[in-house]
This record gives sequence, C-alpha cells and structure tokens, in this order.
Amino acid sequence: MSQRQKTALITGAGQGMGQVVANHLASLGIQVIINDIDPARAEAASANIVDNGGRALAATFDITQTGTALPRIEALDAEVGGIDILVNNAGNAGSRPTHQIPFKDMPPEEWDMYIGVNLYGVLNCTKAVLNGMCERGWGRVITISSEAGRAGLDIHVSVYGAAKAGAAHLMRHIAREVGPYGVTANVLSLGLMDNVPEEFTAAFIKTIPMRRLGSGGDVAAAVEYLISDAASWVTGQTLPINGGSLAV
Repeated sequence: MSQRQKTALITGAGQGMGQVVANHLASLGIQVIINDIDPARAEAASANIVDNGGRALAATFDITQTGTALPRIEALDAEVGGIDILVNNAGNAGSRPTHQIPFKDMPPEEWDMYIGVNLYGVLNCTKAVLNGMCERGWGRVITISSEAGRAGLDIHVSVYGAAKAGAAHLMRHIAREVGPYGVTANVLSLGLMDNVPEEFTAAFIKTIPMRRLGSGGDVAAAVEYLISDAASWVTGQTLPINGGSLAV
C-alpha cells in the first residue's frame, strides 16, 4: 500500500487513544481527519500534527446523529478526494461520563448514550464511507471494540458491552458484503487500557499476563497492521488487544 496517498478518518481523535492513533498514521504519511465532538480538541489535535510535518484537518460533528453525520462525512470524502481508512474509535458514553451500574438498576434513559456512540456512530460513519471505498476498489474499516463485547464481565457495563458486540458483529457482515470490492472490515477488541482511572485498574493488573495496561501505542500498531498490504487477506476478524487476559 502506498500509504502517502491515503486519507484516514479517526472518530473521537481529539484526545486519548484516538489521538495517539491519528498521530501514528500521520507519521506514516497518511492524511488524517480528526473527528471530535469538541471543536477545541479537534483543532488542537489537528494543529499538533501539522506542526510536526503531517497532514491533518479537524472535523467537528456528532457521529451519533445520522441526519448530520452522514452528509458531513460525505462532504469530507469529496473534499479530500476519498476517505480510504475509517477508524471507528469514538466510544464509551460519548460526551458524557460512563456510569457503571448493574442493568437491573440502570435507568432506561441512560441506554441511548451507550448505544448511540458505540453502535449508531459506527453505523453512520461506516455507511458514509463504504460506497466511495467500493468504487475505488480499496478501503479499510477498523472498529475499536472492547472485551466487554466478547464476554460477560463483572464490572456493570452491560449496555455498553451489548453495543460494542453489535458493532463488532456488524463488521463481520460488512466484511462479506464488501470483500469483493477490495475493502476489509475488522475489529480490535481492547482489554484494560491506560485511559481508565488507576483506582479502578489497580486490582486488575495482576490478572493480566503481561502485567500492564494497554496503551494507545498498542492500538496504533494494530491499526497499522490492519491497513497494510500484509493484512489484505484479513477481514471479518476480531483481534484481541488485551495483554493475554480473557483469552477466549
């Protein structure tokens, strides 16, 4: 793959892990579109890449809103001459704090904030880029999921896990639909990452065979592999990035 000729859209990339992924792709010569719901974060992350010699632009929109997200991404696709890589990174509870609550106690009005960003956001962004990828005969869709979407966990994230599982299974179906066009769709399933508060993770680190939390660099390396020619025959797959924990 001639990575210098590609453009990637990374959602929720104004901070944290998404920003690390965006910085890494930019270092490979890929033009990156930094999506974030916060304009200041998107602009700052984009400016940082440009200041370091990369190519980037900021794109502030809410991926959960179909009526605005689809036309915004389609306009970006036309502006840059085609979005070749989509990293569905935005997740958790979107712009709101995550609440770890047993499902029996969770108010139904809280369901939407998990389903919106983790499932509808993936639906919207993927829908908006697929036609162009298929027409050009090349594309990579990578959805960042969670081990909470692969197995039941005792940490009270049931609706989040259900939404992540739905997005991951969507990729398996899409992979079969778009494979003949040269487009792949895969999932990275993350274990405990270093963006989780230490008071929550301290008790769990000893259960991870590698004895550390995952990092944005771990995710960026896996993204680099999945967009490379080395992974051109890899599609419809879920790659766990978990330090050896939850090996199912």
